[in-house]
Amino acid sequence: MNAKILFVDDDVNLLAAMQRNLRKHFTLDTAPSGNDGLQVIRRAGPFAVVVADMHMPGMDGVQFLEQVRTLAPDSIRVMLTGNADQQTAIDAVNRGAVFRFLNKPCSPEELIATLELATKHHELVRTERELIEGTLTSSVKLMTDILGMVAPAALGRGQRVRASMVRFGQWLNLAPLWELEMAALLSPIGFASLPASLLRKLEAESDLSNAEKSVLKRIPKIGHDLLCEIPRLKNVARIVLYQQSHFDGSGFPDDGTAGAALPVGSRVLKILLDRMDMEADGVVKQAAFWAMNERTGAYDPQLLAQCFQCFENFLANTISHDAKVSAVSLREAAAGDVVVSDITTPAGVVLVGAGSSLTAMMIERLRNFAEFGDLKEPFFVQQAAPAAAASAPAAVAV
Repeated sequence: MNAKILFVDDDVNLLAAMQRNLRKHFTLDTAPSGNDGLQVIRRAGPFAVVVADMHMPGMDGVQFLEQVRTLAPDSIRVMLTGNADQQTAIDAVNRGAVFRFLNKPCSPEELIATLELATKHHELVRTERELIEGTLTSSVKLMTDILGMVAPAALGRGQRVRASMVRFGQWLNLAPLWELEMAALLSPIGFASLPASLLRKLEAESDLSNAEKSVLKRIPKIGHDLLCEIPRLKNVARIVLYQQSHFDGSGFPDDGTAGAALPVGSRVLKILLDRMDMEADGVVKQAAFWAMNERTGAYDPQLLAQCFQCFENFLANTISHDAKVSAVSLREAAAGDVVVSDITTPAGVVLVGAGSSLTAMMIERLRNFAEFGDLKEPFFVQQAAPAAAASAPAAVAV
């Protein structure tokens, strides 16, 4: 199938000529203005290449390609103009990130050669993106699988705060939302490094030594170091690093970063995690707001107020009030099922906490306990809906 090209120019005669000259080589769409071009992209995109004339009424070529860069970042952008000057070229490159800059009149042979190079570059960009997203998805799945095996309570905590982060991020219109969602899910990833003895003490809520408290304090740094070398996760790693930082700069890490210099995702995560802990202790609604508001310097005051507007009573819950609750055996359980009440051993040791979404590795861990008769069945879950096709990094199902 020929590559899809969008050609935008206010000269209708030129557009007709392009249709005649290029239709044998490419699938060509045209638009007579920048606004019309954006509508075509929304309606008929994506396009491998977008070609725009510089001088158009209303929205010039640089302005148009700048918006294309946001709307369809994988499309390769080409500028065509009859009045080239240095500043136009600089703006086209810097703002529109153009692949090539062509002067009018441009011969059909030169234009076709440029478009062929651009379509090849588009294929390389698309392949690289798919490779990076595949690597990202696999890396996140591996980390959450390991965390679910080693510290399922920590993974469950990440899953629960992710639900609130998504809703709050949408409320605040924060972007990119997938980075916030990923940071919330992976905020406890550092727990995977803890010794089993310390994890048992945490699960039993036992008193900790000063040395153990010191190890826990470094959890965000451990998480950051695990994430920062993974493609596209540098911003996520930074959010995880500052998740326990106070708005006034105190807390961890003690590097002086404060206020607006803290990632907004970290400021939100700090509020959500602390509010989740308060709800677990029975401090909810207005009482929770008063208590958090009294922690001078701990939170971004504007985000704190917004949090209690978005979640007037309780944070988002992974357990739905509408979905059916089923009693299932381990054999009937599936990845994605949400645990409604704790899954425990016969002695009452919690293996998977309520509100956690089961993963394949969690189920494997439960099988190991069941092999030794150390799993209480049946347990109660809300069964997962049929899986949808994943299309973005944020669609990692864990």
